[in-house]
Amino acid sequence: MTTPATPAAHRPTTPAEAWAALVEGNERFLSEAATHPAQDLQRRREIAAAQHPFAVIFGCSDSRLAAEIIFDQGLGDAFVVRTAGHVIDTTIIGSIEYGVEVLGTPLVVVLGHDSCGAVQAAIDALETGTMPPGFVRAIVDRVIPSIVSQRTLAAALGRGDAHLPDADVLLREHVETTTRTLTAYSATLARRIEEGTLAVVGVEYALADGRARLVAVQGDVGVKPATA
Repeated sequence: MTTPATPAAHRPTTPAEAWAALVEGNERFLSEAATHPAQDLQRRREIAAAQHPFAVIFGCSDSRLAAEIIFDQGLGDAFVVRTAGHVIDTTIIGSIEYGVEVLGTPLVVVLGHDSCGAVQAAIDALETGTMPPGFVRAIVDRVIPSIVSQRTLAAALGRGDAHLPDADVLLREHVETTTRTLTAYSATLARRIEEGTLAVVGVEYALADGRARLVAVQGDVGVKPATA
């Protein structure tokens, strides 16, 4: 049996409240105490006419990265946008702006994960010079500049290292770059952050243990990102 729907009055309305709700849900998921909230008949009827999510979650399309499950949220709680490798184009930015500006969500989460096939494909392309076939190449084309930033290259050169950093380091770079790119491209997101009504955060998800780890923050969610 699912937990009854959370009353609309209890919907998180600030970036810090929204992030806290996701953290609490992930802790329930980690401890195998997920409540699977807001999935019953009452909830379905309640949200049939309109949606009022409290977070936009922009994540990778990987089948192991189901946002509502890993954050233990229900129907209507999260406005989820997904692409392979969480790569950005104008329709993705438009979808996120819709969640923020039209639906009024106070939080945008960029959700990456370890063992990401898109990141690994980009690494392979850089190391071998061979691109994947078909339109998969379009994904790799967008991931490459995200993982090979000036900061990453400078760090490698500073170490006298001719090789790319390992995949975990590049995943974090990709997540952080994506959060910066969203606010650089979207005047709507940047304005809302400046007003204090929105935060954009980057999160790394560990597939094996299920933990979602905060690694980048634009705006204020009441906590600082984890260090490497």
